[in-house]
Amino acid sequence: MDLAIRRWESLDTHEQEALLARPVLRDAEERRAEVRRIIEQVRRDGDAALVELTARYDGVELDSLRVSEAELAAAEQALAPAALAAIDVAIANVRRFHAAQAAGDYATVTFPGIRCERVSHPIDAVGLYVPAGSAPLPSTAIMLAVPAALAGCPRRIMCTPPRRDGRADPAVLVAAVRAGVSEIYKAGGAHAIAAMAYGTETLPKVDRIFGPGSAWVTAAKTEIAADPAAATIDMAAGPSELLVIADANANPAFVAADLLSQAEHGADSQVLLVTPDETLALAVLSELERQLPGLERRETAAAALEHARVLVVRDLETAAAISNRYAPEHLSVQTADPRALLPALRNAGSVFLGPWSPETAGDYASGTNHVLPTYGQARSVSGLGVDRFRRQMTVQELSEDGLRAIAGTLLELAALEGLDAHAQAVRRRLARPPCAEEAP
Repeated sequence: MDLAIRRWESLDTHEQEALLARPVLRDAEERRAEVRRIIEQVRRDGDAALVELTARYDGVELDSLRVSEAELAAAEQALAPAALAAIDVAIANVRRFHAAQAAGDYATVTFPGIRCERVSHPIDAVGLYVPAGSAPLPSTAIMLAVPAALAGCPRRIMCTPPRRDGRADPAVLVAAVRAGVSEIYKAGGAHAIAAMAYGTETLPKVDRIFGPGSAWVTAAKTEIAADPAAATIDMAAGPSELLVIADANANPAFVAADLLSQAEHGADSQVLLVTPDETLALAVLSELERQLPGLERRETAAAALEHARVLVVRDLETAAAISNRYAPEHLSVQTADPRALLPALRNAGSVFLGPWSPETAGDYASGTNHVLPTYGQARSVSGLGVDRFRRQMTVQELSEDGLRAIAGTLLELAALEGLDAHAQAVRRRLARPPCAEEAP
């Protein structure tokens, strides 16, 4: 591992930009071209395409795309009681946190005789994608299914890649069912996204697709997002990332463990340490060297550390400014008074305050959602919540007196925009005498 400490203030603007740049996804154009071919094949051949593509990419021949009741029951029996209990605790905490997000409808009188309302409805059909990759992710099933259920979406389907034995991962199935989803299909990658986006003979077309995934999944979501005939998407997430702000009070073993926990997600993950204390930075590097060899996924973590960053800065205010500029998916604050720094932190998917708040807690069971914006999208995009599974519709109702009271404003603005038909829609109503003057 060759990870150098860089002193932020000694760098020029271009060097600073280069250090905060995300790893570039390799072969992006080739991947996009292949994803387009996959999407077209699924649109053309439906279920047959899913079966063929599953055999090609997952190495398994499927007799049925949908997970049967028998397979769901077998999944329940396959898990130990401790695993079932952990799933239940995670679901309860995620449900408790997300239940507080449910915003009610509201109405207000904006002007005498004018009532405006906002009415909320759940999205009719949502597709939840739970990746498998090198490891199953029952936690993602929980993070997607709980807010979808709380939002009241009438139809909630889930896609997850099958294992080599033709079954879906039991933990994913149990987590999904216990969190409120029982319509589950064995399909993964770009072809699963295409199937949910357009529908096949077996998989229904959904209105919006949620969930993280590989570069192939991200490319597929990006492609279908540009097609008005397809489902919409939650976000096009990139590789996982963590930025740690730490000072001399931080435990270097904790900081190193947090960096490695995110680095093991994938070789294209990125982790950064920003600190005003060079002694801490050196201690964290030593801890990384000590802890890395003991990890089962050490090769993956080591590859991610190739584009990790350790920045020594003037003070914590500078560290906060760098974090806002980078806009990390996960932000860990391990300082003497972490909450005092919180008001200065604006751009992050999820923040972990203090030495006893590992990013692991948010990934699994603290209650917050781990489906978060990456690649700098945290500057303008929020993590997943109940509101993303609902759509808002506004309503306005004007009385005759209300229209007459605001008519001058409407006519003036219509004239400014040169939209005469807009003005006529008001004038024709005003031409009628007030109701009180009409003959009985």
